[in-house]
Amino acid sequence: MEKVYAIYEKIKLSVQEKIHGGILKPGDRIPSEIELANRFNASRMTANRALKELSMEGLIVRVQGVGSFVAEPKPDVALFKITSIAQEIEKWGGVHSSDMILLEKEDASGKIAEKLNMEEGDKVFHSIFLHRDRGIPVQYAEKFINPLVAPHYLDQDFSTKTPSRYLLSIAPVQEAEYTIEAVMPMEKIRTLLSIDPGEPCISLKRRTWSFDLVATWSIIIYPGSKYKLSGRLERGMK
Repeated sequence: MEKVYAIYEKIKLSVQEKIHGGILKPGDRIPSEIELANRFNASRMTANRALKELSMEGLIVRVQGVGSFVAEPKPDVALFKITSIAQEIEKWGGVHSSDMILLEKEDASGKIAEKLNMEEGDKVFHSIFLHRDRGIPVQYAEKFINPLVAPHYLDQDFSTKTPSRYLLSIAPVQEAEYTIEAVMPMEKIRTLLSIDPGEPCISLKRRTWSFDLVATWSIIIYPGSKYKLSGRLERGMK
């Protein structure tokens, strides 16, 4: 018996076929909810469901207030190698830009002091940057920095280099500790990344050591539909 598809499934299949058939290519704009609703004689809510599921499956990227686009093939994000996001974006052929959300000195809370092996109330540098590829948000990066490791961090012109690139240039990493998990980010981060409330993200929390000191504690959020993490551990030869 031939399968009977719900209307939202028909919309999904139509878009999927155009993507897999090469009619719609990475970066191409997807018809809007209203256009799809009119084409399939459906409600806008039905069209929204189809686009939402396509986004969750990683086939399209939805940018709030702009539209929906065919997703680029998911780039590999280096897991065990610390690099600048600008270098990663350039490596896969993108164009990096960033917005500085926060850059200041503040008192370390109990949790941050513990992570940086400092006393509560000690001064730390705190930065938040939103990184983009060709204008589309791809990474939320929040860092807490030990001023003993990077005393001139707040004085840098981060329009010409990323925080990671600067830190790597002055404080080579001796050791790093990672925690990776799938998360549903808070509304503030969802808004910055221009993602739907239901889209899961990849959270990478990382602590680094330099000069025998805890140097940084970072919280990095990637939209789940745009990235995959990869890494390789090599055993030393005897």
